[in-house]
Amino acid sequence: MKELSLFNTLPEVPQKPSDPVTCLDMTFENDEARRAYFTEELRKKLQDPEFRKIEGFPIGSDEDILTLSDPPYYTACPNPWIADFIAEWEAQKPKQPEGYHYHREPFAADVSEGKNDPIYNAHSYHTKVPHKAIMHYILHYTEPGDIVFDGFCGTGMTGVAAQLCGDIDEVASLGYRVHTDGTILQKDIDNDGKKIWALFSTIGERKAFVNDLSAAATFISSNYSDLFDISSFATEALTLLIVPKKNLTGSTINIKKGQYLVQSGQMFSFVRIVHMSLFSGKLR
Repeated sequence: MKELSLFNTLPEVPQKPSDPVTCLDMTFENDEARRAYFTEELRKKLQDPEFRKIEGFPIGSDEDILTLSDPPYYTACPNPWIADFIAEWEAQKPKQPEGYHYHREPFAADVSEGKNDPIYNAHSYHTKVPHKAIMHYILHYTEPGDIVFDGFCGTGMTGVAAQLCGDIDEVASLGYRVHTDGTILQKDIDNDGKKIWALFSTIGERKAFVNDLSAAATFISSNYSDLFDISSFATEALTLLIVPKKNLTGSTINIKKGQYLVQSGQMFSFVRIVHMSLFSGKLR
C-alpha cells in the first residue's frame, strides 16, 4: 500500500463562525470579545500595587502577563476572578437532600495507569502523573459539579481528569461500568465472597482550579484543559507542521493505517495531538 503524504491528503478545514459566549453571567458577541473585555479588566488590575504584592507574583511586564493570559479562565498571575467562579459553580451544583452529610471511606485500591495515552504524551514534564490515575480519586471523593483544587498542578493533569469524569467512554476505560442513569459501578466482593458490581460514583464533570508557581506550567495546564475550536486548531497545527518539514533534515511525515509516522522524535507528540483533533474530536 502506497504511503500518502500528510500535506496533500487531508482536506482543508472549513472555518466556523464564532457564536455568542457567556462568561460569569455576561454575554459577549464571540470568544474574542470575551477575551478582549477581560484582558482590559486584568490590565487595570495589574496597575494596582497591592495586587502585585501577592506572594509569588511573577516577575514580568504587564504586556508579557497579558499576552500569556486568557482571562478570566487563565491568568499568568494570581487570578482575580476565583471568587466569582466559585460562587457561580456553587450555584450550579444540585442541592443535596436535607440532612446530607459528606462521607467517603479512604480510597483503598491499586491504581495502575500507563504513560502511553496521547493526552499524557502531548507534553513532557517532570513528575507527571497520568490523568486517568487521578480520575479514580476524583470519582471516589467527589460528586459532579464539585470543585477540585491542585496547588502544584504541573501540566494540569488534575484539570484534565476533572473534566473527563464527565466522559462515559473515558470512565469506562478505567474498568468501571457506567449505567444509563449516570451511576458508576466498580467490581467488589460482598459479605458472602461473591463478586458484584457496587455503586462507586456518578458520571459528571467536576470543576477544577489548578495553580503552580511556574508560569510555563500554568500556561501548559491552560491549553490542556481549555475547550477550543478543533477546526481552527487543526488549521494552525498543520501550518506549523509544514514549516519544520521543510527545515528539519530527515524529518518525514506520512499517513499509514490512520497513524502518523514521524522520524523526528521532537515532533511526534505534536503530530499525535493533530491526529486526535482531526479524527476523534474529543481533545480538550
